[in-house]
Amino acid sequence: MKRIIISAALIAISAAAFSQEKGEWRARLRATYVVPDASATITKIGGSADISKTLIPELDFTYFLLNRFSANLILGTTKHKVTATNTALGNVDLGKVWLLPPTLTFLYHQPLTKCILPYAGAGINYTIFYGEKKGPAIAKITYKDKFSFAAQAGIDFDINKKLLLNLDAKRLWLKTENSVTTIPSVAEGATVYSDTKINPWLISVGLGLKF
Repeated sequence: MKRIIISAALIAISAAAFSQEKGEWRARLRATYVVPDASATITKIGGSADISKTLIPELDFTYFLLNRFSANLILGTTKHKVTATNTALGNVDLGKVWLLPPTLTFLYHQPLTKCILPYAGAGINYTIFYGEKKGPAIAKITYKDKFSFAAQAGIDFDINKKLLLNLDAKRLWLKTENSVTTIPSVAEGATVYSDTKINPWLISVGLGLKF
């Protein structure tokens, strides 16, 4: 019993030493690997979708609303190659597109020691599609901007009083609606529509500052 009491006291002391005060800011710059888990339902020609993986820089800002609760704004932009796969026309290169997906999450932080702070939470994302570059057989392609649900978990490791190492993972349940028109020489310039699920994982490592 004595050992249990001592252990509990040590955990409480270390947690108190790491507890965050309302009003604290953290900024993190991370390298983020974006891994879409793509699929699609395509009219007329059938098939699915493949969306390329990419590595991007990502910036986020965390503000502690309470000692262990924070709001987190995530900023970054990604470029992907998109392919319609296993269609009646074979695999069709749809071109490339940029995604701008600002994400707001609300996080709970649970200290493990005075220098290790895991967190987890959820929020919303709004993805803007821009900079479309059509594939060689495509006359026109559109993507519809969408809201989606986001989940996030990660951990901060203190290096010193101001600098920290961060590991982070996010999942977005993101989908869009497409219309694609081929050039006249391909399927007589047919227009098809699709519901495309992108559902990316974002795996990150980086450095942060507390202020």
